[in-house]
Amino acid sequence: MKILASSTLITVLSLSVFAAEFITIGSGSVTGTYYPTGGAVCRLVNKYKKETKIRCSVESTGGSEYNINTIKHGELDFGIAQSDVVYNMSKGLKKYKNKPIKKLRSVMAIYPELFTIVTRKEAGIKNIMDIKGKKINIGNPGSGQASTAEILFTYLGINKSDLDFVGVFKAGESPDALRDKLVDGYFYIVGHPTANIKDASSSVKIAITPLIGPKIDEMIKDNPYFAKANVPAGLYKGIDKEVPTFAVKAVLVTSTDVSDKAVYTLVKAILENFDEFKKLHPAYTNITKKSLLDGLSTPLHEGAKKYYKEAGLL
Repeated sequence: MKILASSTLITVLSLSVFAAEFITIGSGSVTGTYYPTGGAVCRLVNKYKKETKIRCSVESTGGSEYNINTIKHGELDFGIAQSDVVYNMSKGLKKYKNKPIKKLRSVMAIYPELFTIVTRKEAGIKNIMDIKGKKINIGNPGSGQASTAEILFTYLGINKSDLDFVGVFKAGESPDALRDKLVDGYFYIVGHPTANIKDASSSVKIAITPLIGPKIDEMIKDNPYFAKANVPAGLYKGIDKEVPTFAVKAVLVTSTDVSDKAVYTLVKAILENFDEFKKLHPAYTNITKKSLLDGLSTPLHEGAKKYYKEAGLL
């Protein structure tokens, strides 16, 4: 019996030493930028899985709000989300009033995401106010674009009832909805270039509506997580001039419930393979190691902080 008990104890201890820790990253639509970003992060984390015993997987999800809520309930370890949604949900502001998620933590701000209004050219939506009376997909509940659209509408004095149709399609469904004339246009907050808009432009003549003017300036001034930006020219068929708009940051977030080791390992994997990481998607072209710390709208996780200090970035 003693021999059997000792053998069992050794087996349990061995399993605890060698057991892998599995982490999951919530992303977004497979045709957007969040999903390949989650895949890029996991690819680098899994490069060291034998040494770290940490294995990473990515899930396609409903987007920013969904990811944060799922992290809150412990169903995801990490998620990618817009910096404005991170800020408001962590502090219980805007439509999340009095429901702060105090255990939400930042890992890194990866790349800028631009609020993009993609329309059928023939719809004649030349400025944001032209969406009145049109069929517009504002985004599925739980997505960042639906959340940001509410803020934008408040500043512009636009009500959903002003639209002929308010779409709640997921981002991946939007190009088909545009092609099939279910909508005249759709909102999308995304890093460029994206397969989603390339898909739309390949089968219908598109335009991208500029977002400029005093009300937009006021919104950016009032909300520090917004910044002016331009959709570059030449990325999509028919878009020959850059289009002014505003941007947020795509932020990788986690919870205080996630281990320091897991977060430290993830950050280290990206920073020590940074040149390789930048090649994994065109949206990362202009990011730097220092820019990973710009636009964070909730405190850093202790595991991330530890690595950034070691790397001399904090």
